[in-house]
Amino acid sequence: MEVRKEMKKGSIFLQAAGAGFAIAVGGIIYLSLENKIAGALFFTVGLYAIVLNGLYLYTGKIGYLAGQKNKKEYAGILFITWFGNLAGTGLGAAGVLVSRISGIRKGAEVICETKLSDTPLSIFCLSVFCGFLMYAAVDGFKERGNPVILFLGVSVFILCGFEHCVANMFYFSLAGAWSGKACLYLMIMTLGNSIGGMLLPVIKREG
Repeated sequence: MEVRKEMKKGSIFLQAAGAGFAIAVGGIIYLSLENKIAGALFFTVGLYAIVLNGLYLYTGKIGYLAGQKNKKEYAGILFITWFGNLAGTGLGAAGVLVSRISGIRKGAEVICETKLSDTPLSIFCLSVFCGFLMYAAVDGFKERGNPVILFLGVSVFILCGFEHCVANMFYFSLAGAWSGKACLYLMIMTLGNSIGGMLLPVIKREG
């Protein structure tokens, strides 16, 4: 997947914000359903909307860094994508908080409390697992066009408690849980997702 040079930074940011908003929708669905298996399954609607519309999701793009000829340029796109995702999830959280479904914030608070009471090493390992699954899901869909891999990949990472940096942007914003520790943990999640996302591409290139 080569970088499309005609893409402007503003356009990438907007598409990344759209992806962040889509993940926020997935998070809203998850928090709204009492049955967590159903919630994990329907969370995937967010990722499905992203891949169908070609939006920029950090965890869906990082795995392709290894195959880029111009890695510096692609890294810049990833940087913009990350902040666009943050903006989109923040917008989604803000929308929830001024609506009649704002009560789901309590669920986000519980989720954030669990994450922020965990150890950095645990957060990192769980993030690597998530990054691995996300690349497998997105690339599998691109190669086969079968959405089942998306629904399985996302559902599994949620049910296993793996850490997804963009989903957590939404939970932190909705719960009002931003702090120095939350920012640090988000960086650890991003690093773990990045390493996990590049595992398969590197293995395939070296194989």
